[in-house]
Amino acid sequence: MSSKSTSPTTAVRKHKLIPTGDATAMLPVSDKVAPITVIGNEAIRKTFDDGCLQQAINSRMAPGVSQLVLNPDAHLGYGAPVGCAMASSTHVYPGPVGVDIKCSMSLLQMDLEADAIEDRKIRRALIQAICRRTPTGAGKGQRNVSHGRSVNRTLGMQVAVEGASSNVCRQLDIPTQWAERCEDAFHVGHDDTAEALAARLERLLEQRHMSNFTSKMRQLGSYGGGNHFGECEVVEVGDTEKAKSTAEVFGLQDGRVAFLSHCGSRGFGHNLASAQFKTLQSKFAQWNIPLPGGDRELVYAPLGSPEANDYLDDMALGANFATVNHMLINALVLEAFQEVIPGVQGKLVYFISHNIARKEIVDNQVSWVHRKGATRAFPGGHHELKETVFADTGHPILLPGNPRDGSAVMVGEEGAANSLYSVNHGAGRILGRRQANRTLDQATVDQDLDQHDVLSNCRRYPLDEAPDAYKNFNDVLASVKSAGLASEVARLKARFVIKDGGKADD
Repeated sequence: MSSKSTSPTTAVRKHKLIPTGDATAMLPVSDKVAPITVIGNEAIRKTFDDGCLQQAINSRMAPGVSQLVLNPDAHLGYGAPVGCAMASSTHVYPGPVGVDIKCSMSLLQMDLEADAIEDRKIRRALIQAICRRTPTGAGKGQRNVSHGRSVNRTLGMQVAVEGASSNVCRQLDIPTQWAERCEDAFHVGHDDTAEALAARLERLLEQRHMSNFTSKMRQLGSYGGGNHFGECEVVEVGDTEKAKSTAEVFGLQDGRVAFLSHCGSRGFGHNLASAQFKTLQSKFAQWNIPLPGGDRELVYAPLGSPEANDYLDDMALGANFATVNHMLINALVLEAFQEVIPGVQGKLVYFISHNIARKEIVDNQVSWVHRKGATRAFPGGHHELKETVFADTGHPILLPGNPRDGSAVMVGEEGAANSLYSVNHGAGRILGRRQANRTLDQATVDQDLDQHDVLSNCRRYPLDEAPDAYKNFNDVLASVKSAGLASEVARLKARFVIKDGGKADD
C-alpha cells in the first residue's frame, strides 16, 4: 500500500544511458575515457537523475580513476553518488568512501523459532530490552542506557588501533570467534602496520577536533540516526539446492529468528572524515589545484604522499571503531534476547562494509577499490576467500530493503567481476528526506507497517525512512540477479525495528 506515488520523474535527462543488456548499461564519459558501467533494469535506470549521473562522470574523470560502476541503488551523494564502486591505483578519495567511515551491515542468527516472537507482548519486551542496551540517535552512547558496557579512554584507544582483536573482544564480552565472520576484523595503517595507527592516533589526540575523543568512544554499541537501524527478522531460505547448501555454510536457519544491524563509525568516524575533507580542501586551495567537476567533495591525495598516508590511517581508525561497534551491538542484542527468552543462543553470520576503500587486485594491478554505498561481492573461488569458510561458496552479502518488503542475503557470482566485485548496499533512496517528509502521509505509513505486523520503538515511524522513500527493492534485486552479479540465498522478514528519527550519520 503506497501513501503517494514514488515514481521517478519522466523529464528529459541531459545524460544518456546506453543499454547493453536487460539489466546493464553504459554511461559515456568522453572520447578518452572508458564509459561507466551501470547496473539496473529499465525501471531502475529511470531512477537515476542527472545529478547522480553527473557525479558519476565527475568521479570517473578524476585523476587516477580506472573504473567506476553505478549500482541500482545509486542516488545523489557528496562528491560521488551513494551506490558506486571506483578503482584507482594511484590516488585515494575520501568522497567515494563517505563521511560515515565503514558504515556496515551485520546479521546475527539465533536458534529461536519464529513462533517464539509471534506474540506482540514478547516483541515489545524485546524492543525495550534492546533499547536499554543499544541507544539510538546523534550523540547517544552507552552512558545513555542502563544496561550497556563501560568504555573508557584507554579501551577506546585500543579499539581504534586494534579493531576486533581478541583483547578488545574479551574486555567488551564479545565472543572472540565472531571476528572470523568479519569482512575485515581489523584494519592497519598506510604501511600495513598497527604501529602507524597508534602513532597517528597519538597525534590526532593533540588536535582540537579530537578533544571529545573519550565521549565518542562511549558511542560504541549504539545506532546512529536516519537510515541506521536494528531489525528483528525471520529467515526464509530460498527453495533451490544452491540456496539451501549456501545457507548451511553461512549458518542461516530457515524459519528462525535473526537480527540485522546497520550502522557505522558514529561521531568518531564523522570527526575523522570531516577533518580530512577540510585539510585536503585547504591544500587544493593553497596549491590552486582544480577540483574534479568543480566539486569540493572530490578532493584526493596521490598514494604515497603524506596526505594520502594520513587519510588511510584515519580511515583505518574509523573502520576499526565501526567493526567493534557492530560486534558490541550484536553482543548486546543477544544479551537482550536472553533476558526476555532465557537460553537463546546466537552466532554471527557476517559483518560487511559498504563505505570503505580496500586494497584489491584490479586488472592485474594493486588498486584501492572505493565502495560508497556499495558492498563487496566475492564469489566462491576468489583468492581473497582462500582458507576461509566461504572459500567455495562466496561470502554473505547483506542487503537491507525496508521493513515492509523485507531484506535479502545474497552471494556473489562470477559476473561480479564486471562490477569491481561489488553490488548495491540496499534499495537506495528515491525521495530526498525533505521530499519524503513533505509528501508522505504519517497515518498511512504507520498503518502500512501495522498491517504487515511490523512493530517499532518509534511512536511515529520517521517519514524520511518510510518504505516508499526508497526504490522498489524487488526491481533492485532483479537487476543484480539479471546482471549475473549475485544470486539470492534467503529473504529476511521484519518483525520489529529499532530506529531513531534524528539526522543520519552518513
